[in-house]
Amino acid sequence: MADESPKPDLQEGVSVGALRDGDMLLGRVGDDDVLLARSGNQIFAVGAHCTHYHGPLSDGIVVDGTVRCPWHHACFSLETGDAVRAPALDPIACWRVERQGDRVTVREKIDAPATRPPRLTGPTPSSVVIVGGGAAGLAAADMLRREGYGGPVTMISADDSPPVDRPNLSKDYLAGTAQEDWMPLRSPEFYTDNRIELMLGSRVSSIDAARKEVLLGNGARHSFGALLIATGADPIHLPIPGADAQHVHYLRSFADSKAVIQKTQQAKKVVVAGASFIGLEVAASLRNRDIAVDVVAPERVPLERVMGVELGRFIQTLHESHGVVFHLGETVKSIDGRRVSTSGGSTLDADFVVMGVGVRPATALAEQAGLAVDRGIVVNEYLETSVPGIFAAGDVARWPDRRTGERVRIEHWVVAERQGQAAARNILGRREVFDDVPFFWSQHYDIPINYVGHAERWDEVRVDGSPDAHDCTVSYLLANRRLAVATIYRDRESLQAELEMERSS
Repeated sequence: MADESPKPDLQEGVSVGALRDGDMLLGRVGDDDVLLARSGNQIFAVGAHCTHYHGPLSDGIVVDGTVRCPWHHACFSLETGDAVRAPALDPIACWRVERQGDRVTVREKIDAPATRPPRLTGPTPSSVVIVGGGAAGLAAADMLRREGYGGPVTMISADDSPPVDRPNLSKDYLAGTAQEDWMPLRSPEFYTDNRIELMLGSRVSSIDAARKEVLLGNGARHSFGALLIATGADPIHLPIPGADAQHVHYLRSFADSKAVIQKTQQAKKVVVAGASFIGLEVAASLRNRDIAVDVVAPERVPLERVMGVELGRFIQTLHESHGVVFHLGETVKSIDGRRVSTSGGSTLDADFVVMGVGVRPATALAEQAGLAVDRGIVVNEYLETSVPGIFAAGDVARWPDRRTGERVRIEHWVVAERQGQAAARNILGRREVFDDVPFFWSQHYDIPINYVGHAERWDEVRVDGSPDAHDCTVSYLLANRRLAVATIYRDRESLQAELEMERSS
């Protein structure tokens, strides 16, 4: 938790000895909360709050000239304030630091330059086309401009809305605690000011890799010097009677979430098919609206495949304490009006149904274009596909994970954003290996769960603390090697685990 003691006035100065390497001090400069941080022999003064969800950076950690946010692991340069790793996209402010003898004093705020000097040193593509309007696509377009790329950038999105904060679609926005104007990742002015052509409601029908063109459904063609495929994944539609009814909903887009919210105005009972993270977050959000929720899922323990039995049972008990009724070991067999039949013989009453039974990577365009596909678009360590100049990022990409030696495809928001950023830099010739440790967070009522690493299988689970006490660290090990860590209200431990995985690979 953030320190609630009075904040020292950093304009009056503090002793250098009060800060060891890696230490931070939360203070104030005028009306601003300011973080004083030491990295090596240098001392910096920066904004105290993350620009993503306003997380307290003083509860984070300092690593190699950066500060990392405890909530969702955004990372900022202490020297420039730049958001160097998603999910934050905007910089934090910086103040001038004056050091005299054993005293450090914070002076005036440093104005951010109107434009940063170009970082490009070699040839760049004549234009960049991004297919997809989600996390990876937006992060890539943003990074292209931040890196100084001046050529045409076009984002082609099948969605009707600009890129939005998708994790919130099943969390606060659906629960009714986040306003609609909070949802866009960027303002309309951002795209205009940065000369990013955003084509909404547009669907790419094919890619001509040889001619370096994409063909749209309306017959228009767009040439590209480099292409990023960030088409994400599509919800799985169950082949059962009634699954195509109008009161059966999927949650992938802003429009999907709005449609569900519209239905909640008159609904009293809802069935959620699937105990995935999305499904359970939807359940929690609907309970926040005082709607009765039944969850039907084939697992014996919710989220057991991802979180293990210990955390899975805790999450189940947490939802049950809020009134959610589980029908585990069952699937939805049919939907007939308000009647939902399960494989176990139950008949449930529902004003509407939300399907959360998983997604499949949207690989059709890549397959048609002749790119290598294997349960996702196959990319190398630079996120480049089997065709030079064509990259893929986000839920659709399967890349080599050097920690396990296997190819992986991970459906995490932060992973998608960071891959979009890495792909953008590699489109510009940087040749940076993507090796970020995967991270995601999930919210169930007032309980956040942070997860770092990636464990598709494990032979041991170690629990430190107590999930029931909302204070624990759960480690997933294979052959005595820690592959992933889940935490509840142990944010600093989550950051330390991420750092440990980075340095051990």
